Amino acid sequence: MLSHTLFILISLAILHVQEIVTQSLKSTGGTLMLSDIPYYIPATPYSTISAPGIIRLQSVNGLSPVTVVSITARNGSVANLGSIVGEFAADDVWNSGFLEGLLVLYTGTGERPTYPSGSILLSGSNQSSTLIPVNTNGSSTIPNGPYFLSANGALYQPYRLYSDFAGAFTQPLIPNSDNSYAALPAALPGISSPALGVPSRLYYTKTASKPLAGVRLGVKDIYDVAGVKTSNGNRAVYGFYPPKTVNSVPVQRLIDAGAIIIGKMKTSQFANGELATADWVDYHSPFNPRGDGYQDPSSSSSGAGAGAGTYPWLDLTLGSDTGGSIRGPSQVQGLFGNRPTHGLVDLTGVMPLAPELDTAGFLCRDPAIWKAAGIALYADLPFYDDYPSTIQTIGIPTSATSEASTIILSFVAQLQNFLGATVTPLNLTTSWTASRPASAPSSLLSLLNRTYPVIITKQQTRLVRDPFYADYAAVYDGRRPFVDPAPLVRWAFGDTQPESALTEAQANKTIFMDWFNSNILRNDSRTCSDSLLLYSGGLNIQYRNLYNPPPRVPFGFSNSRISVFSEVPDVVVPVGQAAYQSNITGHEEVLPVTVDILAARGCDGMLTHDIPLKQPQLFNLVQDLTAAGILNATQTGRTIKGGEILLKRGMIGL
Repeated sequence: MLSHTLFILISLAILHVQEIVTQSLKSTGGTLMLSDIPYYIPATPYSTISAPGIIRLQSVNGLSPVTVVSITARNGSVANLGSIVGEFAADDVWNSGFLEGLLVLYTGTGERPTYPSGSILLSGSNQSSTLIPVNTNGSSTIPNGPYFLSANGALYQPYRLYSDFAGAFTQPLIPNSDNSYAALPAALPGISSPALGVPSRLYYTKTASKPLAGVRLGVKDIYDVAGVKTSNGNRAVYGFYPPKTVNSVPVQRLIDAGAIIIGKMKTSQFANGELATADWVDYHSPFNPRGDGYQDPSSSSSGAGAGAGTYPWLDLTLGSDTGGSIRGPSQVQGLFGNRPTHGLVDLTGVMPLAPELDTAGFLCRDPAIWKAAGIALYADLPFYDDYPSTIQTIGIPTSATSEASTIILSFVAQLQNFLGATVTPLNLTTSWTASRPASAPSSLLSLLNRTYPVIITKQQTRLVRDPFYADYAAVYDGRRPFVDPAPLVRWAFGDTQPESALTEAQANKTIFMDWFNSNILRNDSRTCSDSLLLYSGGLNIQYRNLYNPPPRVPFGFSNSRISVFSEVPDVVVPVGQAAYQSNITGHEEVLPVTVDILAARGCDGMLTHDIPLKQPQLFNLVQDLTAAGILNATQTGRTIKGGEILLKRGMIGL
């Protein structure tokens, strides 16, 4: 009797352990190679189908590569199937290995097409496919494209894996079923950098409500993404705080427009400016692909700039600009980038540097995608039916004394001709002296020298540092977390300033803004902005292997600070590339040349004559200049026209 009771107890204990083990086991998906290309297969299938012929497919680990094609009675012939599938070759996730099985989904009405049994060879293909008709009852929610199919009919959408060899990302992400995100549980063999997974673009169709459908987006790691931790570029922040539960407002708007988040991207710490050599301690600075590959990527949207300049599989990156953090990386990597009118989008869920200066914007190679993203992010823009006929220039070369200056002057001349405009050099100092408010200092530098550092340091210590230090100390017995040198230097300066210094700095900003918007870039009822203002930094050469002086407080006033204090939009456009002699490669290399275009406050959405007045389009000047051949979309690689990045040779999943 005792032995029988003991047997029952042991059996119950074993069942309990088995139940615990079963409850704790969870598949996170897996990886495999198809045609020497690595893929991640998620744990949850996209859909399940019932069709004869599945068992005839060759498989690995119970999965067979297949291509889904939706047809109607009109386009369902074998010849048309070949034409449809032939267009899939442009997609970077699909490859001919997915022709192992061809799942034909009939979505029409009437009599279904008939096909030969067994394998067929599609026109233009050198691989035979097992054709499997699937009954959809006249409709299907399964999009065309590549899939992996299990023997029981589970259909999985794969992610192609790429290497982050430029070190642009902090976290590769995939979506969860509850609209949150999780870390991609996949890696590439022999690669120390993270693997990024991208879904096929064939799964998505752009619509009026989803203008960014299928656009692959990288997000600067100061924006909250639901289900994911936000690091702000600091290891202690990442380890200390839990994952966020909701998306930041800008991220949610882009998701609502159809954008596909690929991962979070590196930022210099707490969005403060840092140079690649020595300043970056917690994380390694991303690599700028241009020229010799060892130029500084600029900051703080460093990952966003490096990623957009390096990876053709990444379409768009979301950065932030307080003092130049979008424009700097856009300039040195030859990208279209924008600092919008301040306050154009709610920044709830975004780490602040200084709320009165912070903005959200994009870095992108393609102005069409850039414009579509702007429409999605910036709502309720005013519309105008003409462009300004006056161009002001500041810091633009007066003569072609170098290759870079020749390129800049050529762009200015083409823009002048396109607009039918007059070009007038602007001396901001002289203009200020002539029309400044009576109570204001006679020198712009006297007014603004301390304005930026006082605002950012007083605001960030109050809004970010102090709460973080207090939270950390409460858990770790009064200890302080590690912070990189650059934020510490700035914060220490802020600690020496009284609260009255912040009030004065904010007042000085307002004085400049009111003066500038009344005298330099004025709003106009017909063109929105009465003129455009152009400046350029020329050719930026900043090696990342040279030691620099310690971080300093960012005093001063420059052309890049004009939009910061006046709150006007400032967009970077790549206009060419110029040569320099690299001390890295010992060869002549080329780097991008860009020009910044400013317009009056709120004029981010100027329209042209030939676009219907009610059509909500953003950045149309850049779009029209591209259509006219004055500007061009840029490419990834060593130059803005493409070219192999030497570091990446022989690497898997590129």
